[in-house]
Order: sequence, then structure tokens, then C-alpha cells
Amino acid sequence: MSQHKYLEIPDLDVKFPFRCFSDDGRGLVYPHWHKEIEVIYVVEGTIKIGVNDALLSVNEGEIYFFDSGETHYFLATPDSKRLVFQFDTRLFDALFQTSQHTINVRDIFKTRENWSVFWSKETEISVRQCLQACFEYAHDDAPASLYLLYARLYEYLGLMVGKVPLKKASNKKALTNDSLQNQEVIDKMDQIFTFIEERYGEPIQLEDIADVAGFTPHYFTRFFKRNTGVTFVQFLTEYRINMAKSILGTEELPMIEVAEKAGFNSVKTFHHVFKENVGVSPKKYQKLISGN
Repeated sequence: MSQHKYLEIPDLDVKFPFRCFSDDGRGLVYPHWHKEIEVIYVVEGTIKIGVNDALLSVNEGEIYFFDSGETHYFLATPDSKRLVFQFDTRLFDALFQTSQHTINVRDIFKTRENWSVFWSKETEISVRQCLQACFEYAHDDAPASLYLLYARLYEYLGLMVGKVPLKKASNKKALTNDSLQNQEVIDKMDQIFTFIEERYGEPIQLEDIADVAGFTPHYFTRFFKRNTGVTFVQFLTEYRINMAKSILGTEELPMIEVAEKAGFNSVKTFHHVFKENVGVSPKKYQKLISGN
């Protein structure tokens, strides 16, 4: 992928920087990065992950994790289910403040094989069971669940240190060769994402974006829906709403300027679409995130 990517800031508790959730794969998650570690456990079906210059098919029962700062995205895979775990490595600070060992947790993840296809079957099963338990404890209100969750998270870190193998250059080469057949999809999606990022504030017609990808409008419509799970109009609208949310959270501008910068042709349309998708008006949203 190109360097056009988005910083995502997961909503994590400062005192307990961890969250987990399930995803049914129906929608596209476009290219983004965050400083938190993200671990994916595929419970059902197969998911398609874009990471760096590869498009990977991660199958049921497999695990994949993204290093801190690693750009990634997910294509739509409606017949799938994945568990997603995100955490800041500060979660483990207490352990190393009282330990004789000076292990850098970020280095643990940077030096280990990201994909469980390169692990032993025994290790994959152990990590899978650990992650499943983490997910269950995280969604259990019983008083003991938080302590049990902590225990499982430390167990997961122990498995990463003691069982998950170090990265091998040969595995990276095999992964690159395996992804060559998907290179056209990667390149086309990169062109599309880059065009949208650079031009979302302007009117964009279907013919314009189809021409960028080198497709007819009819073929582009099918290609985009097949790889993202939504129509281009839906995706562009969602993108513009996200840009508007970013502007509302960082700048003090009249609503007409917010609408124009985000690519909406009128304040009335902006207000209607924003409220329909976010649940509150742009002004109310701005007040909510500012705390006023």
C-alpha cells in the first residue's frame, strides 16, 4: 500500500488499555494504523487482510497480529467471523517494573511470526484457547472476571515469548510470492483509496473513480462491491462523515465550512446525512466530544 493511511485511536481505558470485540466481516475496514497491538482470531470462514504489499487469506482457526504502527485493512468477507483484540503494551508495565528482566514488550511482537501458519499446531491451539478465554472473561460481569482476564493476558504474553517462533526471512519471501496473484486487487484498491483521500472534498462521479481504476463504471461497481461489501456511494459517504467527525473534533469552523471541507454540497445535505449515520446532529456531536 502507499503511505496514504489513517491513524485510528481505539477507545481504550487509560488504566486498562485493552478491548476486544467480534466482527462479522460484512464491511470494509480501510487502511489505517495505530500504536496498539491488534490480534485477530478467525472463528468462522476466511478473512482477507491487506498488510503492507500483501493480501492474505487467513482461514478459520488461524491467528494473525499486527505490530504497533503497521498499516492494515480488511476486505469484506460476509461469511466470516473474527475476534479482534486491541491493547497498548502499557498493559504489561506493572510486570516489568517489578521484574529482574528488562524485556521490551513491543520488541516481542516485532520479532515474532505474525501469522499462526508459521507456528506449531500446538502453539496455535494454545494461543487460540487463551484468546477465546480472554474474550469470554472480557464480556463477563462476574467480579472475578477482570482478574481472570488479566491472568489470561499474561498467559498470552508468555506464549508469545516462549512458544511463538521468531520471524524468518524465508517465511516473508514465501508470503510475498503467495500474494502475487492478488497484486492487481491490491494495486487497484490502493489507487482508489488514494484518489478518495486526495479528492473527497470535491464532487466525485462514478465515471471519475472508474477511470482511475481503469474500469468501465459497470465493472467498477461490481469490483468495488465485491471487495468492500458496500457500494462506492455508501463508502464515499461514510468516508466523508469520518472526515467531518475529525474536523468537528479538531477545528472550530462554521458548519458550512465543515460541510464543504468534508465534501458535502450543502449544509442541509450534510446535516441530514450526518444525523442519519451518526445518530446526532453535527453540532451535538461536536459538543459531546468537547465535553461542553
